[in-house]
Amino acid sequence: MDHTVKLALAQLDLAVGDIAGNTKKIIENANRARDELNADLIVFPELGVCGYPPEDLLFHGGFRRSVENAMDEIRNHVIGITVLLGFPEYDDDHIYNACAVFEDGKIVAHYRKQMLPNYSVFDEERYFTAGRDATVFKLNGIRIGLNICEDIWKAGPMRSNRAAGAECVIVINGSPFEMASQETRENEVRSRIAEVQIPVVYINMVGGQDELVFDGGSFAMNADGDVCFRAPAFDEGLHTVILKATAAGVTPESGECAAMLQTEASVYRALVTGTRDYVTKHGFPGVIIGLSGGIDSALVATIACDAIGADRVRAVMMPFRFTSTMSQEDAAKQAATLGIDYDVIPIEPMYEATIDQLQAVLGDREADVTEENIQARCRGLLLMAISNKTGRMLLTTGNKSEMAVGYATLYGDMAGGFAPIKDCSKTLVYRLAHYRNTLGEVIPERVITREPTAELRADQKDSDSLPGYDILDPILEAFIEEDLSVAEIVDRGFERDVVIRILEMVKRNEYKRRQAPPGIRISGRAFGRDWRYPITSGYKHPT
Repeated sequence: MDHTVKLALAQLDLAVGDIAGNTKKIIENANRARDELNADLIVFPELGVCGYPPEDLLFHGGFRRSVENAMDEIRNHVIGITVLLGFPEYDDDHIYNACAVFEDGKIVAHYRKQMLPNYSVFDEERYFTAGRDATVFKLNGIRIGLNICEDIWKAGPMRSNRAAGAECVIVINGSPFEMASQETRENEVRSRIAEVQIPVVYINMVGGQDELVFDGGSFAMNADGDVCFRAPAFDEGLHTVILKATAAGVTPESGECAAMLQTEASVYRALVTGTRDYVTKHGFPGVIIGLSGGIDSALVATIACDAIGADRVRAVMMPFRFTSTMSQEDAAKQAATLGIDYDVIPIEPMYEATIDQLQAVLGDREADVTEENIQARCRGLLLMAISNKTGRMLLTTGNKSEMAVGYATLYGDMAGGFAPIKDCSKTLVYRLAHYRNTLGEVIPERVITREPTAELRADQKDSDSLPGYDILDPILEAFIEEDLSVAEIVDRGFERDVVIRILEMVKRNEYKRRQAPPGIRISGRAFGRDWRYPITSGYKHPT
């Protein structure tokens, strides 16, 4: 006899700590799945009740009580549909990353995550105790096994599910975005399926959470490793997948299979999503940006408009004697194209007043980087004043290449609340600008094609202080994201002296990065929660 289970996959943005809001959203989606989709089972992402990752909120007694009350409320208010829900489970002195299956107020299955990731941005061993046992439950005659996120990246849990009689496995996830993450996930799940020959349904969350962005991309694979369903990346939605059991086994079926996004498209969507959620979840009325006429601020302004709307974005050009006419023209042109509020505030009077005040202390010493930093700090002061007075958050515009080598000014262009392109190399910034213009040209072509310059002194170019970005960025990626040694990087064709110089700059500027605002993680290793480099270090890169 054939059996079917109609799944509703709730690919949702469930906010960390907003237990009341998440509970309301869970109940609403469960009722919608029952009434509109006639689903048998609705599946929510990992730790859906409290959001992921909750971090040290897990240790608070009030948080625990809120979670337990929310679970009771959901069980009591969702009737007529089976629910699979992730939550933190408290038991004596232990906390588990768990999920439960309940129907009509009764728990029919319960599972605790067995594989706790403790690398990169994950530190689950700080919070959770690992589960030990497989869980399989039966619905409409189909035996369904349960996994949570990291479980699917190891062979053991899937094999245990198969041994316990599972005909299909549902995996609930809080899997953050990084470049090529969707392809990586699908390849990993395909590897597990090859080991046990049973299909997998994978549900992921969406939305921004501090540095992390969750990109959704929920999918289902049959026992041959073929994708039968894929949800659109980055979008909330309630998606239907039917599990059909015949004598040949269980097969997921769906009429929906969204295309996998290309690299630039996925990164850009991640930056927009992360910026939108950081601004809106904190309740800011809008953002303020220093628009210089350069590529970094041009991209950030565009991201901000796409994230929260042009009516909530304000830009300020702050010219000085070294600011070119081209920069002023291009900034004004882009502001007009985007339709954002735009002001011009020259910094010459502030700069001169500062120099005059310092005269008694510093005398007539020769100009150096001090004067350049004063320019940047004058701009930072103006932008922060506007931010304070209007309540708008200041977005900083520094990229990963600059943050790596310290090509930025503390309390100047580093001042602000959020850094959208903090994890984007300079070369990636250009690629993203090109990509965004294919959707509608909003960044002036001259901004993309001109040689990059900070315009803090006459005829200044980035190349005066740094190697070309075609050299700098691959070296930084090899060191930061791949942990390669000097010798290994040199073997890739780079000059040893250049490599050592760049790596020493990275080491020397850790103190700056510790004072930088948070930004969106899009690479395998970003400056932030998965970069823990000592500020004080006697380590010398071998020559």
